[in-house]
Parts: sequence; structure tokens; C-alpha cells
Amino acid sequence: MPFVEAFVPSIALGLLFWYVMKALTNADRKERQAESEADALIENQTESDTRSTRE
Repeated sequence: MPFVEAFVPSIALGLLFWYVMKALTNADRKERQAESEADALIENQTESDTRSTRE
């Protein structure tokens, strides 16, 4: 069983690394989505302002 004891720290660090990377990528994805929604909202407001000044 000493080989199992040798692999446990590596497996634990690997799982911790995976969890942290997953959290980072999820946060980045959500931030990009929020930024995209904000840009679309600003663009729609700009278009509606442009249309109202033309009329």
C-alpha cells in the first residue's frame, strides 16, 4: 500500500487544480456573457436614440 500513499497527494493536488481552473473558466464565461449583454443593451439604446432623432 505505500504506492497508494505516494499517489494520494498528487491526486489531491490534481483535483484542487481542476476545481480552481473550472471556477476560473466559469467566472470568465459569465463575465464575457454579462459584458456581451451590456454591449447589446448599449447598442440598442444608441440605435433607438438615433432613430428618435431622425424622426
